[in-house]
Amino acid sequence: MLWVKALHIVFIASWFAGLFYLPRIYVNLAMVEPGSLAERERLLLMARKLLRFTTLLAVPAVGLGLWLWLGWGIGRGSGWMHAKLAVVALTVGYHAACARLLRSFDAGDNRRSHRWYRWFNEAPVLLLLAAVVLVVLKPF
Repeated sequence: MLWVKALHIVFIASWFAGLFYLPRIYVNLAMVEPGSLAERERLLLMARKLLRFTTLLAVPAVGLGLWLWLGWGIGRGSGWMHAKLAVVALTVGYHAACARLLRSFDAGDNRRSHRWYRWFNEAPVLLLLAAVVLVVLKPF
Protein backbone atom coordinates (compact mmCIF):
# COMPACT_ATOMS: atom_id res chain seq x y z
CA MET A 1 0.00 0.00 0.00
CA LEU A 2 2.88 2.40 0.70
CA TRP A 3 4.10 2.04 -2.89
CA VAL A 4 0.64 2.93 -4.16
CA LYS A 5 0.53 5.97 -1.85
CA ALA A 6 4.00 7.08 -2.93
CA LEU A 7 3.16 6.78 -6.62
CA HIS A 8 -0.17 8.55 -6.05
CA ILE A 9 1.65 11.49 -4.46
CA VAL A 10 4.20 11.66 -7.30
CA PHE A 11 1.50 11.63 -9.98
CA ILE A 12 -0.61 14.19 -8.10
CA ALA A 13 2.38 16.53 -7.76
CA SER A 14 3.22 16.10 -11.44
CA TRP A 15 -0.39 16.64 -12.54
CA PHE A 16 -0.63 19.83 -10.54
CA ALA A 17 2.69 21.07 -11.92
CA GLY A 18 1.09 20.93 -15.36
CA LEU A 19 -2.09 22.61 -14.09
CA PHE A 20 0.02 25.38 -12.57
CA TYR A 21 1.89 26.08 -15.81
CA LEU A 22 -0.71 25.55 -18.54
CA PRO A 23 -2.82 28.63 -17.69
CA ARG A 24 0.41 30.63 -17.55
CA ILE A 25 0.87 29.80 -21.23
CA TYR A 26 -2.70 31.05 -21.75
CA VAL A 27 -1.71 34.37 -20.14
CA ASN A 28 1.06 34.68 -22.72
CA LEU A 29 -1.25 33.63 -25.55
CA ALA A 30 -3.77 36.27 -24.55
CA MET A 31 -0.99 38.88 -24.72
CA VAL A 32 0.27 37.94 -28.22
CA GLU A 33 0.04 40.81 -30.67
CA PRO A 34 -2.39 40.10 -33.56
CA GLY A 35 0.36 39.87 -36.21
CA SER A 36 2.73 37.58 -34.25
CA LEU A 37 1.83 34.29 -35.90
CA ALA A 38 5.09 32.50 -35.07
CA GLU A 39 4.85 33.39 -31.38
CA ARG A 40 1.19 32.34 -31.25
CA GLU A 41 1.92 29.00 -32.95
CA ARG A 42 4.88 28.30 -30.65
CA LEU A 43 2.77 28.96 -27.54
CA LEU A 44 -0.09 26.86 -28.91
CA LEU A 45 2.30 23.98 -29.56
CA MET A 46 3.65 24.26 -26.00
CA ALA A 47 0.11 24.33 -24.58
CA ARG A 48 -1.01 21.32 -26.64
CA LYS A 49 1.98 19.25 -25.58
CA LEU A 50 1.64 20.25 -21.92
CA LEU A 51 -2.09 19.48 -21.88
CA ARG A 52 -1.44 16.05 -23.40
CA PHE A 53 1.34 15.31 -20.90
CA THR A 54 -0.71 16.63 -17.98
CA THR A 55 -3.63 14.43 -19.00
CA LEU A 56 -1.32 11.41 -19.08
CA LEU A 57 -0.28 12.26 -15.50
CA ALA A 58 -3.87 12.79 -14.31
CA VAL A 59 -5.01 9.31 -15.29
CA PRO A 60 -2.69 7.36 -12.96
CA ALA A 61 -3.10 10.00 -10.25
CA VAL A 62 -6.86 9.45 -10.19
CA GLY A 63 -6.52 5.70 -10.74
CA LEU A 64 -4.11 5.24 -7.86
CA GLY A 65 -6.34 7.40 -5.65
CA LEU A 66 -9.31 5.20 -6.48
CA TRP A 67 -7.21 2.13 -5.70
CA LEU A 68 -6.34 3.55 -2.28
CA TRP A 69 -9.95 4.49 -1.59
CA LEU A 70 -11.79 1.46 -2.97
CA GLY A 71 -9.10 -1.21 -2.78
CA TRP A 72 -7.64 -0.39 0.62
CA GLY A 73 -10.63 1.39 2.13
CA ILE A 74 -8.67 4.52 3.03
CA GLY A 75 -11.09 7.19 4.16
CA ARG A 76 -14.16 5.12 3.40
CA GLY A 77 -17.16 6.60 5.20
CA SER A 78 -15.22 9.67 6.37
CA GLY A 79 -16.45 13.23 5.89
CA TRP A 80 -12.99 14.47 4.95
CA MET A 81 -12.82 11.90 2.14
CA HIS A 82 -16.15 13.06 0.71
CA ALA A 83 -14.83 16.63 0.73
CA LYS A 84 -11.57 15.48 -0.88
CA LEU A 85 -13.50 13.65 -3.60
CA ALA A 86 -15.33 16.92 -4.28
CA VAL A 87 -11.95 18.65 -4.61
CA VAL A 88 -10.81 15.90 -7.01
CA ALA A 89 -13.98 16.40 -9.08
CA LEU A 90 -13.33 20.16 -9.17
CA THR A 91 -9.73 19.52 -10.24
CA VAL A 92 -10.85 17.23 -13.06
CA GLY A 93 -13.35 19.93 -14.06
CA TYR A 94 -10.57 22.54 -14.03
CA HIS A 95 -8.47 20.25 -16.22
CA ALA A 96 -11.39 19.93 -18.66
CA ALA A 97 -11.84 23.71 -18.62
CA CYS A 98 -8.16 24.07 -19.57
CA ALA A 99 -8.77 21.78 -22.54
CA ARG A 100 -11.82 23.83 -23.60
CA LEU A 101 -9.84 27.07 -23.34
CA LEU A 102 -7.06 25.60 -25.48
CA ARG A 103 -9.63 24.66 -28.13
CA SER A 104 -10.87 28.27 -28.13
CA PHE A 105 -7.30 29.54 -28.60
CA ASP A 106 -6.80 27.02 -31.40
CA ALA A 107 -9.96 28.25 -33.13
CA GLY A 108 -8.95 31.89 -32.67
CA ASP A 109 -11.99 32.44 -30.45
CA ASN A 110 -10.38 33.62 -27.22
CA ARG A 111 -12.43 36.43 -25.70
CA ARG A 112 -10.73 36.62 -22.31
CA SER A 113 -7.98 38.98 -21.19
CA HIS A 114 -4.59 38.06 -19.82
CA ARG A 115 -5.81 39.34 -16.43
CA TRP A 116 -8.64 36.81 -16.43
CA TYR A 117 -6.13 34.02 -17.12
CA ARG A 118 -3.92 35.28 -14.28
CA TRP A 119 -6.85 34.80 -11.89
CA PHE A 120 -7.81 31.49 -13.50
CA ASN A 121 -4.23 30.37 -12.88
CA GLU A 122 -4.75 30.64 -9.09
CA ALA A 123 -7.47 27.97 -8.87
CA PRO A 124 -5.18 24.90 -8.85
CA VAL A 125 -3.21 26.38 -5.94
CA LEU A 126 -6.42 26.57 -3.91
CA LEU A 127 -7.48 23.09 -4.99
CA LEU A 128 -4.15 21.57 -3.98
CA LEU A 129 -4.21 23.42 -0.67
CA ALA A 130 -7.72 22.14 0.07
CA ALA A 131 -6.79 18.55 -0.82
CA VAL A 132 -3.64 18.56 1.32
CA VAL A 133 -5.42 20.11 4.31
CA LEU A 134 -8.22 17.56 4.06
CA VAL A 135 -5.85 14.58 3.80
CA VAL A 136 -3.40 15.67 6.48
CA LEU A 137 -5.74 17.26 9.05
CA LYS A 138 -8.86 15.16 8.40
CA PRO A 139 -10.96 17.96 9.93
CA PHE A 140 -14.23 15.99 9.93
